[in-house]
Amino acid sequence: MKKLKSLVALKDKLQQVGDEDRSPTSPDRPLYIYKEEEREFPNDPLADQETLQAKLRGRKKSNKHSSKNAGSGIEPTTSFTRDRSWSHEHTEIVKCTFAIDSIEEVYYKDDSWDPSKHELQKLRGGPEKLSLEDIDKDRNRLRRQLAAVSKKVSELVLENHPAYAQELQRVMDLETALQGANVICINGRRHLEIAKQGFTTASLGLLANQRKRSQLLGLMNSLRTIKTLQRTDVRLREMLEEEDYPGAIQLCLECQKAASIFRHYSCISDLSSKLQDTLEMIEEQLDVALSKTCNSFDAAHYEKVQTAYRLLGKTQTAMDQLHMHYASAIHNTAFQIVLGYVELCSGTGDTNFQKMQYKDLCTHIITESYIPCLMDLCKALWGVMNSYHKTMQWHELHDSTNQETAEADATSSINIEATFNQRYVKQKLEHGLARIWQDVQQKVKLYLLGTDLSVFKFDDFLHVLDLVNKLMLIGEEFCNSKSEGLQDSIRKQSINYFKNYHRSRMDELRMFLENEAWELCPVKSNFTILNLQEFKFLRRSGLVKKLSSAMSSPQSSPAKLAETRDRPGDAPQGFFVRYGDHGNPFDVHQDEDDGEDVMATNGYDEDEKEENTYADDDSDDSDVPEELKQDFVDEKTGETPVRRDSRKKYDKSRKFNNAPILTNTTLNVLRLFGKYMQMMNVLKPIAFDVVICMSQLFDYYLFSVYSFFATDLDLQSAAADWGLSNKLKTTLKRINDNLILPEDSMMSNLQQPVQQVEDRKDKVPFPHVSPVVDLTGTQNLYGLAERVVATESLVFLADQFEFLQPQLESVIPPAKKAFLQQFYSQTISTASELRRPVYRVVAAKSVVYDHILQLMANVKWDIKDIMSQHSSYVDVLLRELQVFSNKLDQVGRHVPIPQPVYNVLWEHCIRLANRTFVEGFASAKKCSNEGRALMQLDFQQFLMKLEKLTDLRPIPDREFVEVYVKAYYLTDADMERWIRDHREYSTKQLTGLVMCGVGSHINKKARQRLLATIEDMEKLKR
Repeated sequence: MKKLKSLVALKDKLQQVGDEDRSPTSPDRPLYIYKEEEREFPNDPLADQETLQAKLRGRKKSNKHSSKNAGSGIEPTTSFTRDRSWSHEHTEIVKCTFAIDSIEEVYYKDDSWDPSKHELQKLRGGPEKLSLEDIDKDRNRLRRQLAAVSKKVSELVLENHPAYAQELQRVMDLETALQGANVICINGRRHLEIAKQGFTTASLGLLANQRKRSQLLGLMNSLRTIKTLQRTDVRLREMLEEEDYPGAIQLCLECQKAASIFRHYSCISDLSSKLQDTLEMIEEQLDVALSKTCNSFDAAHYEKVQTAYRLLGKTQTAMDQLHMHYASAIHNTAFQIVLGYVELCSGTGDTNFQKMQYKDLCTHIITESYIPCLMDLCKALWGVMNSYHKTMQWHELHDSTNQETAEADATSSINIEATFNQRYVKQKLEHGLARIWQDVQQKVKLYLLGTDLSVFKFDDFLHVLDLVNKLMLIGEEFCNSKSEGLQDSIRKQSINYFKNYHRSRMDELRMFLENEAWELCPVKSNFTILNLQEFKFLRRSGLVKKLSSAMSSPQSSPAKLAETRDRPGDAPQGFFVRYGDHGNPFDVHQDEDDGEDVMATNGYDEDEKEENTYADDDSDDSDVPEELKQDFVDEKTGETPVRRDSRKKYDKSRKFNNAPILTNTTLNVLRLFGKYMQMMNVLKPIAFDVVICMSQLFDYYLFSVYSFFATDLDLQSAAADWGLSNKLKTTLKRINDNLILPEDSMMSNLQQPVQQVEDRKDKVPFPHVSPVVDLTGTQNLYGLAERVVATESLVFLADQFEFLQPQLESVIPPAKKAFLQQFYSQTISTASELRRPVYRVVAAKSVVYDHILQLMANVKWDIKDIMSQHSSYVDVLLRELQVFSNKLDQVGRHVPIPQPVYNVLWEHCIRLANRTFVEGFASAKKCSNEGRALMQLDFQQFLMKLEKLTDLRPIPDREFVEVYVKAYYLTDADMERWIRDHREYSTKQLTGLVMCGVGSHINKKARQRLLATIEDMEKLKR
């Protein structure tokens, strides 16, 4: 139809143009001269392919029909006529198609377009450009196009005529059907009127009465129900007084359901509102009952509350309300406890503490009531946390029972909702753990920061730390929280307190050291730090037996102690298991005071055991050959010295040999160690800071012993080279730079910047030995007793510090263990090395080695005969050593001298004597071969007599003298090599060897070369 309409419109437009072309025009000259491109029109012979193909198909059918007719005997003349007719028809179709295709596209526009105006616009070129012939061609073209369009329209009209006729027939059939329906409606109305007239009024009245009776019976039942509803209010109040919340809610819901059924009665509207108010009142009382479980949990009471909320369908709401009540309970409990103590201690002031914030209220707690208030606060908060923990346990047990029921009927919608509520409650309770603990530690944190704890006594401060540490342990068990906020607050208070406390303890230690007489403090032979009262916290723990047994073992080491400490034991029960049903972890438990028994009485029994031990030792070696029992056998002569029991006699003279050597100051430092470790044990966040302070105590003790007893000899002397090790020098320099305050800085603090003054607060003044300590007397070996007590007490202190290493490593962070290990390896290990510089002073002053050098200078070494008698200076030196040995025995009767001290003293004396030999030999101006033999004789005599004075083997620096004497016999070539290989000799000694030894038989040039070699070596040393 669209195609038909477009062709009709196109026909009208072409008809309009054709009518205008018939108007007279002037034949004299052309009206318009078309341009070449304007006379060209689109010519698409493929247009209207459907029509053309239809014609061709019709032609093919006709051809087939003609061929059939030919086979059947029809004449060929008829076929030829049809062919000509088809050819003419085909030509007309092509012409028509070409004409339609040549129509300009503008003609296909909407109906408002004017085709005449379009054609006239082509004639605007002027008279000189118009051509009548062209205009006539255009007119003919438009006529052909109009004829083609008209023909096409006619064909389409004829083609659609059957459809039109069919539709018209349907309209007529519809009209007939409507007339039939009208007749049916008229008949139906007539029959309905007849039926209406057939029923009587009596039958309908009977039915109406029956219906009225039924309505009255229903009304009577409704009135009975309404009467019952009116009386339920009294029963609901009784059930609420009995705390039967589930029954009350069940009854109220049933009444509401019944009221909704009879809501069409006017009296029920008031009853429904009253029931709604009653239900809201029940919910309020239920909320109050729920809040009571926060401070004191009762399983039966809580079960009623949860059942009531489940009936209301508000299980999730109940859990939200429960957490709000817990938050309120924590705040109200903490506020009331602190308020009670503040009002109790404030007297009758006019201050209204009720209106204060909790943070401001905590600042009004006085020192005397601080700890009792903290204990009550912790107890109350523990009660809230314990109730929450029991709540979780109740839900876990209840949910497990309901889960079994839900698995039996998993398809029920009620069970699906119950499962969803259980999951919600479980998640809410788990998330609430962190929130509850956060509120608890926030209250305690504000309480701790509200008071300055620096004025507390140490025991009181430890009590506070113990309470807070116990609370943090409860929090860790409660929700696996590290209590960062609480640790931060207590860390601030502890650092502030501990800095002041440690500073005062360092000043106290300096006072003790400067007034220490370094006398022996008698303690029991089995004394350890575990016997002190300050280490009772270790005695109460499971570590005490393991550590003490490991320490008493002679093969004990820090690694074994750590292994002993880490050995698994019985896991302790948690706080909620021990105190969940009864008791409180913050209740005061008076610990049994074991006391301390560290002081010795007489110790004779122990001495007798020691003597028996030595006797048993001597009797057990009866099967040992005599050669192995000998103290020393000369490899050259084979002479066996007389066997002596000097060591046994020396050991027996020391009746307190096994008791530790320490002083009152040492005990005080050990007690400080115990107090510091108590603080570390209850407050691990500052454990590393406490370890640093413990190391400062030890550092200052070590530095004081060194400055008192190891600096009264010239450090530039020859003995200084083997008195201090490099590690000990480094340790002393570190302590001096980081801990010791220079003496000249005490007077200049006012002129220094504030920052430097603050930095110097962490340093301690240089220590000075007490005037009562005599270090110059020859009879007491220059204060040997005091030196032994001081040095050995330091060694004992280092041993105890090493014993504590596993415990210290267990409390400090893993990242800080490197510092502790470095401290043990560089400082603790140097305590025993301090023996050498301290006892070096005694060895250097006890024997007058300068006098021996003078005697050696008077000896003539250029003798001609071999001497059979040693020189007299050897006897003088041996006499000096004998006097030293006697004085050493006298000191040993008053102060125990351990075997390491005995060995160090004799080692120093022998080394100094041997170096005196070499120094004296190097001072010789002239020396012959016989003189060299005398040197060897003197030294061998000295060694033989020395072996009777001491048990020290081998003799120190023996090769130092022998190698030097043998060097006299070297040639000039060997001497130069020998000088380069032996750098332990001084320039003077090497020069004397060259001048008196090989230099006596070589030329001057060779001697100068050797002397130049010595000078080069000296420059390299510098």
